[in-house]
Amino acid sequence: MVKAVVGDETQLKFAEERLSRSAIPAQVGLVIGKLNSTIDRGFVFDLVPTPPNDAGEPACSLSEAPKDDKKKKGPKTKSLHDSSSSLLIDQDWVVEHARQVSRMLVGGMKVIGIYIWASESSFKNSTIILCQTVKGVTDAASILETDRDEGLLIHICYSPMKWTCRNCTLASNITSSSLRPCDFKMGRVLTSIQTFRCMYNFDIRLPIYHDSASNAKTLTDILRYGISIHAKELRGAKAMIDGCLVVGDEPCSSDGLHEVELLLPFMKGASVEACSQKEVVGILVFSGSVCSFACLNPKEPISQALADIKGDIIMSLQSRLDIICDEADGDVGPTDDGCKEANDEISTGKPVSQLVLHLLRKQQCLSFPRRVFVPWLAGTYICDYLQPYDTVEVLKDHCVELMSMEAPTDPSTFLEPEIEAPTLATKSFLDVAVPFNSAFSSEYPLQKRETGTREESNRKPTKSADLTMIIAVLLVFLSIFVGWVLFAVRAS
Repeated sequence: MVKAVVGDETQLKFAEERLSRSAIPAQVGLVIGKLNSTIDRGFVFDLVPTPPNDAGEPACSLSEAPKDDKKKKGPKTKSLHDSSSSLLIDQDWVVEHARQVSRMLVGGMKVIGIYIWASESSFKNSTIILCQTVKGVTDAASILETDRDEGLLIHICYSPMKWTCRNCTLASNITSSSLRPCDFKMGRVLTSIQTFRCMYNFDIRLPIYHDSASNAKTLTDILRYGISIHAKELRGAKAMIDGCLVVGDEPCSSDGLHEVELLLPFMKGASVEACSQKEVVGILVFSGSVCSFACLNPKEPISQALADIKGDIIMSLQSRLDIICDEADGDVGPTDDGCKEANDEISTGKPVSQLVLHLLRKQQCLSFPRRVFVPWLAGTYICDYLQPYDTVEVLKDHCVELMSMEAPTDPSTFLEPEIEAPTLATKSFLDVAVPFNSAFSSEYPLQKRETGTREESNRKPTKSADLTMIIAVLLVFLSIFVGWVLFAVRAS
């Protein structure tokens, strides 16, 4: 559990001014930052307010005063209302906001809790619902992390103005003792961050088993399992930073952008062994490139940057799958133009994510969203995922709505390093195995032809030697015959 938290002074002061000018009695939002239990420290990058829900209502408000209080008159009415009021929080909406914002963050940046703008009395009257909201937010933002056991709750009190930070234990039973105070101060956080970038090429091949051989039948089931297996393999990968193999665990002292290259062991996947033990009717090929960024505080070791890079790669793959599942409710099959013939076969009415792969008889193709990076704070980036039919206007809308930032106006500042988005294709097992066997079996005739050619070439010198001897003998006989004719002519 972290014992001290440092918030970026520039961003937190900006948030304080924004809240003071708003004159609203209560507001809830997300805390973007990083918790590192290894060094017992937390870092806060920014506070992002949760937008109004679909009905236009705020995600946080004060409960109404009791009816008896409304009948009372006099100067004490307001103070009585303040002391008895509590916070009403739309937990589901805040959790959904956290889920979508977590997709837009790169490695080393996470939704680590919530902040609340409220009076001291309303805060004290709402500790249980605040702890529950912290737990829901951290669970939604930690799809791949099951060992997260803490989250932050930052309280900004406006009467008097005061910042306090509490660590919330994410236990199954939330009580008032779940909140523990921790040291909080403001300082330089974002301007001291070091940035790491990795271009990771992957080619994941997952077997499609017969219906009786496995319970994972749909595209989503198989792909989620494959990503989880690949995540385990990726954790053990070695890395090179700026061309040098990482062997120690010392802090990174140099500034600037650091290039990371991951080195995976050859053929270490457990799924390869499983293929030889079960009946396989097809292959799911998931391949492409993922661009990953990670942010590291100078006080953190270099191993944390590598862990953040690896986690960001897996989170990026998982986020793309989630986006496809979210948007597939109205789809009835893949829409990739390169697979029109295969798409004509699908008439089940099921969304793409629910296709039963072992029942398909033709190759299926599906393009995943591509990752686009947008400048954020102090040289850092956030990201968004665009479908092939999306434009940058979708990206701008997400930045404004989810991150509460001004819409980026200069597209030239966007980074699109993923030239081709990751793709997924299903292939029959015979389509994968037979061509290889055919190529292997065709080597023998090729070798035979090459051997025959060599034998013919070896026989060619012998034949040419015999022909030379015959020509020489004929020339000798011809010269003898010519000489005899000339002798006969002179004698006559």
